[in-house]
Amino acid sequence: MSAVGFVGAGRMGAPMVRRLVAAGHRVRALGRTPDKCAAVRELGAEAVTTLADVAVGADVVVVCVFTDDQVRQVCLHDGLAAAMAPGATLVIHTTGSPRTAQSIASEFGDIGVLDAPVSGGPHNIEAGAITLFVGGSDEAYARAEPVLASYGDPILRLGPLGAGQAVKLVNNAVFAAQLGLLREATRLGARLGVDEPNLLRALTHGSGASRVGELAAAGGSVAGFVAGAADFVGKDVEVVRAVAAELGGDLGLLDDVIRAGLGP
Repeated sequence: MSAVGFVGAGRMGAPMVRRLVAAGHRVRALGRTPDKCAAVRELGAEAVTTLADVAVGADVVVVCVFTDDQVRQVCLHDGLAAAMAPGATLVIHTTGSPRTAQSIASEFGDIGVLDAPVSGGPHNIEAGAITLFVGGSDEAYARAEPVLASYGDPILRLGPLGAGQAVKLVNNAVFAAQLGLLREATRLGARLGVDEPNLLRALTHGSGASRVGELAAAGGSVAGFVAGAADFVGKDVEVVRAVAAELGGDLGLLDDVIRAGLGP
């Protein structure tokens, strides 16, 4: 079993920590306040208050914060990567630019880095069935695999460092575009006299079925699903737009449909 450091034991991270502990790993998780330390201890992990304490003695350090800017802040500016022991592996679950993981790896060449953004929600983590899109070297993956397997299934290895983020960004662009298609579909359905809940429910059984459609159908409306998911989907859409712009282009037709679903 591995010694694991963990940063970001929140909505997504907490069930990861719980499963890591249940699998027998020794987990230290960051808790910057007394309340957060108490929450970490309730998960069965050791609560620590500094990033240096998260990293000390850790074979694998997992970062599961909300934004790409927070990853850079924690790993580069606040010193998490610098505090890690040579040969340890840093796993980044936050969706962001492929360049972030690559820049950390280039600056701290004595540690391994994996970009491993997730697809799914806390309930998938609780079940040990969260999808992981993983990029990085064979050596880094071999060290981290027993940790990732505590909650990840399937674990999809996609290529060198940055490949996991690239696939996740494409996935989320398609996800957001499908929301736009569903919103237009429900408008067409209304003109044809079909109630939105009935239309969404029926689409889950037809050739137009999709994961997005199933999620929207569960809540009865596309607008209701967008309202609950906008913060998460929207931040990732902004990242993929920025990455496309860095490459000298845009999202083309995908962006037109995304705007129909999420707005500008």
